Amino acid sequence: MAAAGDQAMSLDGASRAEAPTQTLPAAQPTLSPAELRAVLRSQSKATVERTQLNFAETITVQAVTAYWDRLSTQLPVKAPPIETRTLATAAREAATQFGQAMATRPVREAAFHLGSLYTALLPDAWRSRHGVYYTPPALVDRLLDQAQAGGTNWARAHVLDPAAGAGAFLVAAARRMVDALGNCDPAVAVQNLGARLRGYELDPFSAWLAQVFIEAEVLPQVTASGRRLPAVMTVCDSLATVREDAFDLVVGNPPFGRQTLPPETRARFARSLYGHANLYGLFMDLAVRLAKPEGLVAFLTPSSFLAGEYFKNLRGLLWREAPPVALDFVSLRKGVFEDVLQETILATYRKGGRRAPAPVSFVAPQPGEPARPEAAGQFSLPRKATAPWFLARHADEANLAKRLRAMPKRLADWGYTVSTGPLVWNRHKAQLRDKPEADAVPLVWAESVTSDGRFVFSAVKRNHKPYLRLESDDGWLVVRKPCVLLQRTTAKEQARRLIAAEMPASFIGKSGITVENHLNMLLPAGDKPAISPALLATFLNTVAADRAFRCISGSVAVSAYELENLPLPDPAELKQLLGRRTDAASVEKAAHALYGEGDAA
Repeated sequence: MAAAGDQAMSLDGASRAEAPTQTLPAAQPTLSPAELRAVLRSQSKATVERTQLNFAETITVQAVTAYWDRLSTQLPVKAPPIETRTLATAAREAATQFGQAMATRPVREAAFHLGSLYTALLPDAWRSRHGVYYTPPALVDRLLDQAQAGGTNWARAHVLDPAAGAGAFLVAAARRMVDALGNCDPAVAVQNLGARLRGYELDPFSAWLAQVFIEAEVLPQVTASGRRLPAVMTVCDSLATVREDAFDLVVGNPPFGRQTLPPETRARFARSLYGHANLYGLFMDLAVRLAKPEGLVAFLTPSSFLAGEYFKNLRGLLWREAPPVALDFVSLRKGVFEDVLQETILATYRKGGRRAPAPVSFVAPQPGEPARPEAAGQFSLPRKATAPWFLARHADEANLAKRLRAMPKRLADWGYTVSTGPLVWNRHKAQLRDKPEADAVPLVWAESVTSDGRFVFSAVKRNHKPYLRLESDDGWLVVRKPCVLLQRTTAKEQARRLIAAEMPASFIGKSGITVENHLNMLLPAGDKPAISPALLATFLNTVAADRAFRCISGSVAVSAYELENLPLPDPAELKQLLGRRTDAASVEKAAHALYGEGDAA
């Protein structure tokens, strides 16, 4: 996790144990970098957990030292801020070989692979807790291209990454900044870069990596000038910084994940918080503070802030103070960020900018290739500051997203409210039953809503039981109204995000049922909703409704908030188009027509 402040930690003063750089014997075949990384990762996993972090750091120091020694025979590598351990010969030689192999590659590519080696060796829990994922060079370049298109002048701009990690964005920015200076004196270039480029990082080891990689990127200028690059990195908590209006560009890939905040931090960021705090939302707020008026914020983040209820105040902040000027969806996740399953967006915002249509694109980066954007129309902010943002998730959905922004009807207009299933089963384990008995009601799990939109009462998965015995104070768990059930957790790779089924009155009976909380319940607000539960379920299972929902949903959760804000056709128009027909094919055709995607005839 990166963070900021004004007190720098020296990156030169820490001592380390000497680890000689040896190569594998000539008789042993040379392994590829991927094979070497796999060997080192397996050794890391075999290390005692309490020493795994230091093992990861020591291996990385060995690899980076070998890398640097191949780059420069005149300057020593900056000393790392840790005490390294003694490595077994095989591990030391594998790390050395890995670092030497990286010296034949461009610095940004080498930095990516060396940084990825470090993250791959980290304990899984530590890596997840701190949100440590190294950004691929193609996405770094694409985001900096966005910033450049937005007006960043690399010859003059003061640039900050407040969550710098191992410096992916700073290395690339350093190259652009030095190139923009042209053929100036090397000493001037080094001094200029040291004055205008900054990175904040909470982890001293990651900050050391960033400093090394930035200096490697400008090593010709450093060597020619006879001056080391000044300290670009500051080791501190960026969320505690008091500097504001200081940078022309604030750029990066901030850490993400829910965070329990101390009262003073929550108070400071209250303007962008609602309910649970997510780290990346805090960094977006921070970036707006740190940018100069008319400055840019260019961030790679999960896309969940586009529509999630917990991010509505953050959307309001961006609406008021830093409207977007460009947005790119990363349309492929597998192979882009290892182990990261959240949908990702690259976006640039202008502090104090006017609210105007912003171009939307899609990038599908492949390893070793540049990110080539595919245009998908434009995005305009909603009239209400905190409302969800409707954006196309595929290039062919640009017109659909535009139409959705103009559709005023919502689920409430159809006569429904949304709530999650009331039963958190593991809080009532002792009450679960295999068979019906007195005071027991049927327990409906998510598996009862089939992928083809049918309700089939089922409890065959592990730990699932079909009945819940009610205790005296459990009346609130009982559902007595016919409703529509909808799965709460689906992924964008699935054929459908919306998977719904009618819960018929005949199943509920007089005693009622209970519903587990991995299901959403769409409940009639009155006795006669504008659309029947059966028709509502059929409509939500259409391809057209699913495409509409994908323009609002940016996470694996199908939340009640997103369902409540899903644009829907006028119920009267739907009924007029259908007449007496309620079969799935007729509803599908009508839905396509009402969303402007087809003919209802």
